[in-house]
Amino acid sequence: MQQGPIGVFDSGYGGLTVLREILGRLPGYDYLYLGDNARAPYGPRSFETVHRYTLEAVEWMFREGCPLVILACNTASAKALRTIQQRDLTRIAPDNRVLGVIRPTAEVIGHHTRTREVGVLGTTGTVRSGSYPIEIGRFFPDVVVHQQDCPMWVPLVEHRAYDNPGADHFIRDCLHRLMRRSASIDTILLACTHYPVLAPLIRRYLPEDVCILDQGGIVADRLADYLHRHPEMRSRLSYHPEGGGRRYCTTDDTDAFDEHACLFLGEEVRSEHVSLQA
Repeated sequence: MQQGPIGVFDSGYGGLTVLREILGRLPGYDYLYLGDNARAPYGPRSFETVHRYTLEAVEWMFREGCPLVILACNTASAKALRTIQQRDLTRIAPDNRVLGVIRPTAEVIGHHTRTREVGVLGTTGTVRSGSYPIEIGRFFPDVVVHQQDCPMWVPLVEHRAYDNPGADHFIRDCLHRLMRRSASIDTILLACTHYPVLAPLIRRYLPEDVCILDQGGIVADRLADYLHRHPEMRSRLSYHPEGGGRRYCTTDDTDAFDEHACLFLGEEVRSEHVSLQA
């Protein structure tokens, strides 16, 4: 059986924060990262457009030999994952698997809250999808979910403008809007993989006793558990005890990708430009 890498997909750079944690947890596998930077951001786009873009990316990663793809993008997970899993996979690759970041987070978030009230910060698309209240409700029916979209946060990160004085306004405003919904919120989920870059600024405007959760470590732990429970998939992945290989691809300019990637991944990368068309 031909073995291949684990695919990690994001609309841009944010998924690198998830990949960073996965590499720390599961360093022996080969990985292929794809950022659809030419069509980012996905957040404001319709369900139909996000599904089409995401499916094109998944099909490309399958052609590159990935039997397992992680959608390290909350918008893609919210707007495209279910349709891909339930309808598209049976047609294009019934033995392959596509996983997202929403369900792994929903499975554990209830363990972090004492008051049973949590906040979710995400893109407009993720918030409007209602995916987090639905998924969290399945695992923790007693937990109340308060959502707040942060439409300016991804552009702040993508353009490295979060150190500018004006950035504080957008961060503080969204956090105040969220916390005004309930004074009992004690856990806040960063439901966009770009947002961990903003964590020091976010911390500045929250009470010290509010727990901030990002998804990288959660997704990495759940992926390790998934592979343990599915040896049939594990056997299809290329693995090297001394450490696996990494390939980084973007649909846009490679120099810009490489420059931004070090911010999210914590190390330098050399990417290649790809087209998603067959």
